[in-house]
Order: sequence, then C-alpha cells, then structure tokens
Amino acid sequence: MNRILQDLSIMLRANLWLVPVLAALVAALFYFVAPPPPMYATMSTGSAGGGYAHFAEKLRVELAKEGFELELISSRGSRENTERLLDKNSGVQLALMQSGQELELNAQQRSKLINLGAVYQEPLWLFARKGISIQSLNDLIRLRTAVGTANGGTRMMIDPMLSANHIDPNRLPEDWQQYSGKKALTALLDEQLDAAFFLGPAESNLVQQAASHPELQLVGFNQAAAYRARLPFITQVEVGPGLLNLATNQPPRTVTTIGPVAMLMANESFHPALTALILAAAQEVMKQGSLIDAPDSWPQNLTHDFAVLTEAEYFHNKGLPLLQRYLPFRIASLADRYIILVIPLLVLLFPLFKVAGPVYRWRIRARIYRWYKYLRDVDKQLTNDTLPQHLDAEITRLTALQDELAKVEVPLSYTNELYELHLHVRYVLQRLDNLKQQRAIADAKPSS
Repeated sequence: MNRILQDLSIMLRANLWLVPVLAALVAALFYFVAPPPPMYATMSTGSAGGGYAHFAEKLRVELAKEGFELELISSRGSRENTERLLDKNSGVQLALMQSGQELELNAQQRSKLINLGAVYQEPLWLFARKGISIQSLNDLIRLRTAVGTANGGTRMMIDPMLSANHIDPNRLPEDWQQYSGKKALTALLDEQLDAAFFLGPAESNLVQQAASHPELQLVGFNQAAAYRARLPFITQVEVGPGLLNLATNQPPRTVTTIGPVAMLMANESFHPALTALILAAAQEVMKQGSLIDAPDSWPQNLTHDFAVLTEAEYFHNKGLPLLQRYLPFRIASLADRYIILVIPLLVLLFPLFKVAGPVYRWRIRARIYRWYKYLRDVDKQLTNDTLPQHLDAEITRLTALQDELAKVEVPLSYTNELYELHLHVRYVLQRLDNLKQQRAIADAKPSS
C-alpha cells in the first residue's frame, strides 16, 4: 500500500503543470458564463382584496419555498401595472395584465412587454334584477346599468363589446352609470340599478354576494361565440347550475359568459432564466383549479401580440427544464448555465489529457536521463584520453552521484531505468579507477 501511495504521490507531483492550465480553463469558464439570475423580483399586483392581489400573494408564497423573494406592490389595476412595466425607473419586473389591453398600446409599447402566459380567467359577470329579460347587449340600453369607470378593467372589457355592437363607448346611454364594484352591487340591491357588470374570479366576494341574493339573476351571453370570433383576447366560460351558489342554485341552468384572462407579464429588466421558476410557481398556485378553471390547466400560452421568451415557450410545450425537475432552482440554474460550455471544455481537455501521459513519462525519465549527459562527457574524455591528470575530483563526483541517485524517487515501473543508470555510473567509475591505476603505474616506472 505504501508503494502505491508513493507512486501516486510521484505521479501527482510530476503532473503539477496541469494545475495552472486547468485553473486558466476554469477561470475562462466563469468569465464567459452569464452571471446567476437574481433571487428576487418586484411585482405590481392590484387593489387590496382583489383577484390580482390574491393571486400575487399565493405566487409569493410558492416562490418563497425556493428561496425566491417576490416583492408585491399594490396598484389600481391592469392599466397602472402596464404603466409601471413600461417605466424603466419603476423598479417593477412583473405584473398582471388584463387581456385586451393590448388594444390600447402601440406596436413599440407591445414590443417592450413580454407575455409569460395566461394564468387564470377573469369572467365578465352580468347580474340583473329578477324578472328582467336580457337577450343581448342592446337590451341594456333602456335599463339602468352600471358598466364601470372609464379607466377600469370592466370597461376595458365592455368597450370592445360596445364597439362590436356599433355603440360608441364615448357616448353611453344616459341611464348607464360609470361605476362598478361594491357601489354597483349596493345600488343593484337597493333597486337603484336594473343591471350591473362585474369582472373577476367566481370566488370574489362581489360575485358571491350577488349570486347569493335571491332577487338577482345571472345573465348569460347568448352571443358568446360571436363575441369570441370578433374579440380573440376573450374566453368563453360555461357556468353550470349552482356553480356560483348551491344554496340559491345560482345559476338555475347552464349559463354562458365571456371574459378576458389575467396575463403574467414582464418587461426587459426581467431575467429570462427566472421564467421556468415563475411559471412553475404559477402552475402550483392554480394546481387545484377554481370554480371555473379545471385543475392543472393553467398557465396557458394563449394567442397574444406581445414579445415572448423561448424559455416560456419551452415551459408551455414541455414543462420544466430537465434539471429543474430534480434539483433546487439555484443548483439547476447554475448547471444550466455551465453545461453550455461543457462540450467546448471537453474539446480542450481531451487533447490536454492525451498529452499528459507522454509529458508524465518524459518528466519521470528526465529525472534519470539528465545524469547521462555528464556520464557521456566523461566517457568521451576517457575514449579520447583528454581527462585531467588528477582523476580524484571526477571519481569523487561520480561517487557522490551514486549517493544522490539513491534518493531519486520514480514509480515502480521506471525502477529498471534507474538501476541501469546505477550500473552505468559504476561502469564509468570502474574505468576511471582503472585509468588512475594505469597512470600511477606509469608514473612509478623510472625514466630511461
């Protein structure tokens, strides 16, 4: 065992030249690989208690499990979220946006926004007092109807519908009221309104309150397919009997409604390497589905007019990258970046290690062969009879060389060459001794 360890030690010392070479290659690897993505981001959400804020909070909790910090900033809704994404100084990288808002943006603005995917549906709910028959949007013209504020998300959905019905959104019927939310629900219950539009998840407090009131009815959109054909940013939702409220059996029969989707948007300051992490967290948030969303059906890559990341397309088509399926995000992210350079690194290392063998053999033999130069010089002088008169210095030097060779360490496989050197040194020593004796005899003879 000691001999094996000794040989291993010799081999390592003989190949120390590889250390700076490998260090240079590793340094180049770190230099050229992109820095790791930040483990934090800022997201603009929505008003407190709203659907956007509720989803963002769940997303924050899921991301925290991976050590990712998501800072949430409340807003007035989709429009303010978009403004923050377009503002380079806002510090916001992520936000929720209502589909259909792209109609308000120019091509340059749309090119600066990245759609990571739609994360859930935002149905448009039309509640009216019982006994009122509403078959189409035109039937609302004569009714007292709340359609939302001019800059609100409800109007962002209703205005394109009005335009599709050749109704000018800027010239609303005189009985229509430009408010929504809790104020509209209160007015509807107080019989100050005949109908009101609400936008948001089926689980929202407003929708649930309206569905639980016996004096209100959910109105369906009989022309949903026609709207869907003209407004590609909306989805069609089937609401089965009792889905909103079992106690009141609201709605009493299957009703078709329509609505936009909530899109998870990013801007140019968002790091693409975070895409899979964010979308996987959103997928986990929607894993159980909702009253109208089937489990494991969101996020989705729906048709849109925004920029897209290849990382997002990969996730929607194939799911998480391979390494992130089995490793924590931090480790998988590092591996993903460095694995890109593994092949070129191997291309460099293969010939390097191929050369290491011959270099190692040369360095080991160099420990032995470097003494042969001196032996050859002495041997030539012996042959040419050009050695100095006094040979004691040469003999002493060769004797010291024998002692020095005893300390030379070589692997066991090269020991034969070391012993050959010992024999050759002894051979030259013997010749020098013989020459010394011959000269001594010659000096002792009397001169004639």
